Amino acid sequence: MLSLGISKDNIPWCCSCFYCYLPDQNLFVITSDPDTRHIQDFLTGDEGLVAGTIALETKVTGKIRGIQFAGPMHKLTGVELKIAKKEYVKVFPIARLAKLYLWGIEPTILKLTDNRLGFGKKLVWRAPE
Repeated sequence: MLSLGISKDNIPWCCSCFYCYLPDQNLFVITSDPDTRHIQDFLTGDEGLVAGTIALETKVTGKIRGIQFAGPMHKLTGVELKIAKKEYVKVFPIARLAKLYLWGIEPTILKLTDNRLGFGKKLVWRAPE
């Protein structure tokens, strides 16, 4: 599960989304109806940037793993939409039955926390400028 954070007019809002990741495009793909608050705030905001987290569920401190990310989000169209939809329904076959509104998040910064590498071990990746 991906937790997505949006801010509009300095008012934050978060939501949880199912996602898949397209490594060749460096793209998280989510589906969300355009009428949801988070998409409406995104569409009518002025930045186009989002932030979020993905964390492994565990109560074992030594197994805690997760990422924090930030980057631009956009509605997927054309060839990008076709590729993303194919991959998304591979991960979530039930999604074939739903109307999908797919959005792409291209992280420009990722911070991985992985306690398997040592308590509080963090690795940071930034997109080349």
